[in-house]
Amino acid sequence: MAKATKKQALGRGLSALLKDPSNDIQSVQDKNADKVIGNIVELELDCIEMNPFQPRTSFNEEMLRELASSIKELGVIQPITVRKLGFESYQLVSGERRFRASKSIGLQTIPAYIRIANDQESLEMALVENIQRQDLDPIEIALSYQRLIDEIQLTQEQMSERVGKKRSTIANYLRLLKLDPIIQTGMRDGFLSMGHGRAIINIEDQNIQLDIYEKILANKLSVRDTEALVKNYNATDEVVVPKKPTKEELPKFVKKGVAAFSEYFGQKIDVKVASNGKGKITIPFHSEEDFNRIKKLVEGEK
Repeated sequence: MAKATKKQALGRGLSALLKDPSNDIQSVQDKNADKVIGNIVELELDCIEMNPFQPRTSFNEEMLRELASSIKELGVIQPITVRKLGFESYQLVSGERRFRASKSIGLQTIPAYIRIANDQESLEMALVENIQRQDLDPIEIALSYQRLIDEIQLTQEQMSERVGKKRSTIANYLRLLKLDPIIQTGMRDGFLSMGHGRAIINIEDQNIQLDIYEKILANKLSVRDTEALVKNYNATDEVVVPKKPTKEELPKFVKKGVAAFSEYFGQKIDVKVASNGKGKITIPFHSEEDFNRIKKLVEGEK
C-alpha cells in the first residue's frame, strides 16, 4: 500500500512540474525531460485530446460500462499513453477505452505515460499497441497491418519484428481484406471466424464468396465443413453444402443385446457396428473401484 501511495505522490509532483511554463518539455533534450518521460504522471483529462490516428473506431458500450464500474471501484490500474503537443496539451496514443470510461464516471485526472513523438511515430505506436490487444476481431487487426504498410511504409518483415508475429501470420490477416465487405462485416460481428474467412478467401469471385457465406450462416457450417465446400467448388464449380454423415442404424440383435449388457454392467454400454457386420463394445468406467467392479462381473465373480 505504501508503494502505491508513493507512486501517486510522485505522479502529482510531476503534474505540478508540467504546469510550470518554465518547464515546458518539448523534446527529450529539454530540462527535466528525464523526470517525466517513462514515469507515471497524473494528467487532467481535459488536457488530453483524442487521437485522430486511432485505428479502432467501434467500442462495445456494455464493456465500457463494465470497465467504468471497475475503475470506479479500483481506479485506473494500467496508465494510458499520451504524446505531448504543447504546454498542458496532450494527445492520446493508447488507452482510449480507459480514457472514455474514466470520463464517463466524472474523473478529473488519469495516470499516464508521456511520450515525445511526431505524427508518424504516434500513428505507429497506436497501431502496434492496438494490434497487441486481445479483444480485437480479425478484420480490425488486418486493417491495422494495412495502415502500417500504407502510412508508415513498413514491410511485412519489419512489421513482424515490431509486433512479434510471424510474417506468414501477418500475410494471413492481410488476405482477409480481399473478402467481400459484407463478409468482413460478418467477421467483425462474430458471425464467422478467421478460419471461415481463410477458407472463403481461396475463392476469388466475390459473388461466390457471398453464396458460401450465406450457406455457412444458414447451415451453421464449421470451419472444416467450409473448407470441404470450397474444395468441392474448386473441383466442380458448384457450391454444394457437404452432407453430414448419417448415424448408422444398429442391427436389431444388437439393440436387444445392448439393453441386457447395460443392465448387467449397471451403466450405458456403447456398441458400434461396421457395414461388414463387425463391431465393437465399449464399457466405460468412472474410477478404479468401478473398474474392479466391472472386472469381477466379466470374470464371473460374485
